[in-house]
Amino acid sequence: MPRNRVIALIVIGFVVVVGGALLVIGLLLGDETDLERQQDVDSAPAASESASPTTAPDDATEAPSPALQPFYSQQVAWEDCESGQGLECGTLTVPLDYEEPDGETLDLAVLRNPVDSDADRVGSLVVNPGGPGAPGTQYAAVAQFVFRAPLLDAFDVVGFDPRGTGASDPVDCLDDEQLDALFAADPAPDDRTERQELTGLYDELGAGCEADAPLTEHVSTREAAQDVDVLRAALGESRLTYFGASYGTKLGATYADAFPDRVGRLVLDGGIDVSLPSREVTLGQAGGFETALTAYVTDCVDGGDCYLGDDVDAGLRTVAGFLADVDEQPLAVGDRELTAGTAFYGLATPLYAEQSWPQLDDALGAALDGDGTGLLAFADTYASRQPDGSYADNSGEAIYAVNCLDDPYAVTVDEAAGEVGDFERVSPTFGEVFAYSLAACEGFPGSGPDATGSGPEPGETIAEGAEPIVVVGTTRDPATPYEWSVALADQLDSGVLVSRDGDGHTGYNQGNTCVDEAVESYLIEGTVPDDGLEC
Repeated sequence: MPRNRVIALIVIGFVVVVGGALLVIGLLLGDETDLERQQDVDSAPAASESASPTTAPDDATEAPSPALQPFYSQQVAWEDCESGQGLECGTLTVPLDYEEPDGETLDLAVLRNPVDSDADRVGSLVVNPGGPGAPGTQYAAVAQFVFRAPLLDAFDVVGFDPRGTGASDPVDCLDDEQLDALFAADPAPDDRTERQELTGLYDELGAGCEADAPLTEHVSTREAAQDVDVLRAALGESRLTYFGASYGTKLGATYADAFPDRVGRLVLDGGIDVSLPSREVTLGQAGGFETALTAYVTDCVDGGDCYLGDDVDAGLRTVAGFLADVDEQPLAVGDRELTAGTAFYGLATPLYAEQSWPQLDDALGAALDGDGTGLLAFADTYASRQPDGSYADNSGEAIYAVNCLDDPYAVTVDEAAGEVGDFERVSPTFGEVFAYSLAACEGFPGSGPDATGSGPEPGETIAEGAEPIVVVGTTRDPATPYEWSVALADQLDSGVLVSRDGDGHTGYNQGNTCVDEAVESYLIEGTVPDDGLEC
C-alpha cells in the first residue's frame, strides 16, 4: 500500500443509521505519540474572559424548583472503580420524568478521572463523546488519549452514561441475533422483498422499544440535559464546564438553552445544527460522507500507485462497484458474511479519521480481492459487537430510541425510495443508503411523516444570556458537516466559531496546535478565542 503505516487506537464509537440521522459517537485514532500526554501549551493573550468555572458552594446545589431539591442536594459517593487505574466510580439518581419528581427514578453511572495533583486543579470537566448512545464513562476513563496534558492537569474529567445508555438503566429493544440481522441487512433495498425485510426489521425495533416503556419515553436529549444540571450540582460546581463532541454538541447546546445562567465554559466540537429537521440532517450527512470518501480517494491517487485507480473518478467508481458486487454476492468471512450492510458500515467507519486511512487501504484492498475480514472487523467495532457475538453496549438501540424520541419524523420504506434521487445528487456513492434511513423511525411509537422534532426553528436564537460558548468545526468533517458548526455558532446567543481546515471528525487533539491551544486556553484560563478564528 502506498501510505505510511500508523498505529491506531480506536477507543469507541461510530455511526448508526437510525432516526433519520447518521450521528456519531466519536472515533479516536492516533499514532504512537498520541499515547502519551502532550506537552503543556502557552496560553494565548486574553481577548476576553468567560465566567470562572470554580466552585461556589453557596448556590451550586440550588434546584430549579423545590420538588427537585432532593436530587440537587445529593453528592456522588465516589469509590475506586473495579478497573483500578486511579479511576473513581459512582451513581447519580435522577427522576425518570422531571414532570413527576416524586415518581420513579433512574440511576446514572458516573466516572471521574481525577487530576494527579490538586495544585493546578481548576475544577470538573464534564464530557460527552456523542452518539446518542455512547457511554460517557468510557470516554472519561480514556481521557489520557482524548485530551492533552493541559486539560488533564487542570480538570477532573467526569463522564456519565446518559439515561438509557451504557450502565444507566439501558434501553433494551433487541436481542443479539436481532441486532446482527439489523446491521447485516441491505440498507438500500433493491426490490420489494428486500424493502419488506427492512420494514420488518424497523417494525421489530420499534416494537421492542415500545415494550421497554416507560423508559424509552424518557430518554430525550432535553431530559439528558436536565440530568447534566443535576450532575453539575452534585459535583459542587455553580457553573458547568463541559466538552461535548458530535451529538455531545447537541446535548451541550440543549443544556445551554435550558440553563443559560449555569453555563460556564462550554466547548462544542463537531457541531450539529439543532434547527435542522431530520431529513435535512440526513441529507447533510450523505454529502459529508461523500466529501470524506472523495478526500480519501484523492489522497490515495496523489500518493501514487493507488490501488483504487489512476484518478479520483476511477477510484470512486471502484468503491461504488465493490459495494454493488457485495450486495449481489456477500463475501464469506469464516462462518459469517460481509453483507451490503456490514460493508457500508465497514467503509464508513474509518472515514471518520485521516489517521485510519492506512487501515482502510488494507481492509478495502483485501475485500476487493475477496477477503472481507478487515471491513467486517470495522463494522463490528462500529456496532460494539464482540468476538463472541455479544454486544459490549446498547449504543445501537439507544441511538435509535433517543433520535426517534427527539424527532419522530419517518416515511415508509416504500416512500423513502422516492427520496433516492435527491440524495444521490449530493452523494452518488452513499445517497441511496441515507435516503432509506429516513424510514428508520417508522416503527417507533408516535412517528410518521407529519411528526416534528423538538429543536428550535431556523434562525431562532438559543441560550440567550449565556456566557461565551466555543464551537469547533472541521471543514471536511464527514459526520457533522462544517456548515452545521457555522450554523450552531450563529444560533447560540454567545456562540464563538473556531474552524479547523482538515479531514476527519471533530477538531480538538487532531494535530492542529491552533485549535488545541484555543480550546485549552478557553477552558483553563477563560480566554475566549476570536470569533471566526481559522486554524
